[in-house]
Amino acid sequence: MKKILFLCTGNSCRSQMAEGWADKLLAPNYKAFSAGTKPGILDPRAVKVMAEAGVDISGHRAKGAEEFKDVAFDLVVTVCDNARETCPVWFGKSKKLHQSFEDPPFLAKSAASEEEALAHYRRVRDQIKEFVKNMPATLEAMK
Repeated sequence: MKKILFLCTGNSCRSQMAEGWADKLLAPNYKAFSAGTKPGILDPRAVKVMAEAGVDISGHRAKGAEEFKDVAFDLVVTVCDNARETCPVWFGKSKKLHQSFEDPPFLAKSAASEEEALAHYRRVRDQIKEFVKNMPATLEAMK
């Protein structure tokens, strides 16, 4: 079983969505984890839009990258530019991949309504799903 870590800054939204999608779409061949360089709290809107898509991440919690310093990952995926710049060096020989996604909480700040805010989350959720669905081919191409 290959291990994938999705890394972002707060581990509150994008990396949590990616972990949820990977667990749903790639199991049992892959095990997903997520962490943040400066972990915050799990975003309730992320939980809501993932549940709409049939993926329950309500039991997740924000975790710091240091929790995984002794885990040998096959792949570490940074999902925001800030995490890419600060990705811990101790991920050693893990293959690294960067795929930046827009930050739904930031986009939602200017939303005129809750529905408009959730639309940002849904769009990014769907983009992450497509990215995760293609990860086995991406990993194969990285060999």
